[in-house]
Amino acid sequence: MRQPSVNRARVATVSLALVVAAGAAACGPEDNDAKGAGGDSTLRKGGTLTVLNANPQEDFDPARLYTSGGGNVPSLVFRTLTTRNRENGAAGAEVVPDLATDTGRPNKDATVWTYTLKKGLTYEDGTPITSADVKYGIERSFAAELSGGAPYLRDWLIGGADYQGPYKDKKGLDSIETPDDLTIVFHLDKPEGEFPYLATQTQFTPVPKAKDTGTKYEEHPVSSGPYKVVRNENDGERLVLERNPHWSASTDAERRAYPDRIDVRSGLDSSVINQRLSSSQGADAAAVTTDTNLGPAELAKVTGDKELAARVGTGHFGYTNYIAFNPKVKPFDDPKVRQAISYAVDRTSVINAAGGSSLAEAATTYLPNQKSFGYTPYDHFPAGASGDPAKAKELLKEAGHPNGLTVTLTHSNDKDFETSPEIATALQDALKKAGITVKLQGLESNDYKDKIHGAKSEPGFFLAHWGADWPSGGPFLAPIFDGRQIVEDGANFNTGFLDDKAVNDEIDAINKLTDLDEAARRWGALDKKIGEQALTVPLFHPVYKRLYGKDVKNIVISDWTGVLDISQVAVK
Repeated sequence: MRQPSVNRARVATVSLALVVAAGAAACGPEDNDAKGAGGDSTLRKGGTLTVLNANPQEDFDPARLYTSGGGNVPSLVFRTLTTRNRENGAAGAEVVPDLATDTGRPNKDATVWTYTLKKGLTYEDGTPITSADVKYGIERSFAAELSGGAPYLRDWLIGGADYQGPYKDKKGLDSIETPDDLTIVFHLDKPEGEFPYLATQTQFTPVPKAKDTGTKYEEHPVSSGPYKVVRNENDGERLVLERNPHWSASTDAERRAYPDRIDVRSGLDSSVINQRLSSSQGADAAAVTTDTNLGPAELAKVTGDKELAARVGTGHFGYTNYIAFNPKVKPFDDPKVRQAISYAVDRTSVINAAGGSSLAEAATTYLPNQKSFGYTPYDHFPAGASGDPAKAKELLKEAGHPNGLTVTLTHSNDKDFETSPEIATALQDALKKAGITVKLQGLESNDYKDKIHGAKSEPGFFLAHWGADWPSGGPFLAPIFDGRQIVEDGANFNTGFLDDKAVNDEIDAINKLTDLDEAARRWGALDKKIGEQALTVPLFHPVYKRLYGKDVKNIVISDWTGVLDISQVAVK
């Protein structure tokens, strides 16, 4: 998974992730279709867009970034073979061509993918972009000193597992071929029908070998997008972008690039960000945030103000908050105990603890409730909105615990409204009604992540969350339930230690499909099947609410990212 870069959450996966929140967008008064935006006479090129963020845009090197789909700050500078469709809602969860002429052409078993670059692509200095540059950009992401990006290429490309990058191995990867300046061919060690999604990752950004400065490349990466870096201070704390004069809209159907200048200012407190956006004074009138949500108290204030309420973008990321069980730890080795807890959970109280129904939606499925993931409704342990303590007691009795039992719930001390004390306390109160005494173990962020992601240290009962690298069931289910991804020494995300041959085989079978609609259907069916084992208790899907300045126009929020697409906005 990769988590949203929001102030509310960050635990369910590797901390390298900088992916965002998602959803069926609902936006402000200038809610325009991205492709039709050019017809709106109020949308003009020019002006400066200010970005107010909590987290600095560190490691501004395409090899080191962990982003997919585009729509965030890096995608203004870095173009990739494919990107996401810059549309509101479900249409924005589709993958479309970017540097390439199409989303890729697979061979019969999806082990070879071929791309052709568009003609006329150039860098910020006017030199042409070639397939060799894309190959080199990918290869440098394997260098140890440029680590941080998505791990899939290392796993998927033939020879990727042993490759050390071009600084140590100048020969390069034989599994990436460039027969001419416009053609690039990828040879995979297993079928991967979702390769077009992977090709949206920033590792697919072209990098001219002659301009590569290694670890210093982030200071001035060579732009292939509509903006170039003119200032990068304190490792991304202040980032200023200006127009790339050699970018051509004729080769880029996705980025609107209205502002002349993008001024990213980070390291700000979330309350300060929301206050500045609320006031919209001076430059802040043309400001947005790409990583800070409204909290419960702030949302209550905004809701009562019509003008502010009209400046809130709403999105839903493919993301699930849940209880995880370790079946190697008693009493969670007994399915009936896990089922009892599933029945005892009061989702209404959990949602209230998460900030209320405006910020959280109840979940009974592990997969998010969006079509692109293959969402298939099910509720194997139906307990209504408030839980069923009587059914829970009945199951505990069958499990040999007629007088109830005492368990420890591990959670984070982060005030993220997801794995934090508020959620843990709500569960503690609900389970008490079923005769289950819950002791709470709160840990600081790093200790918490180390504990729950260590195969030897994983507790029996803890809070977790997960979000997908792209809108599909594959990167959602495989890391959590594929037995071959259990990591004994290192970061393990298969918290239930499930190693079921039938599940593993179905994951392989779905990965062969290049029909993404059929793949989605199969992912949904697999989610329903796995859910019967009660290895997790889905709790809720977060809803993201973000303010934007009063002079910001053309708000586009897709089901891929769930946050305002910075490549679409215009300012007065």
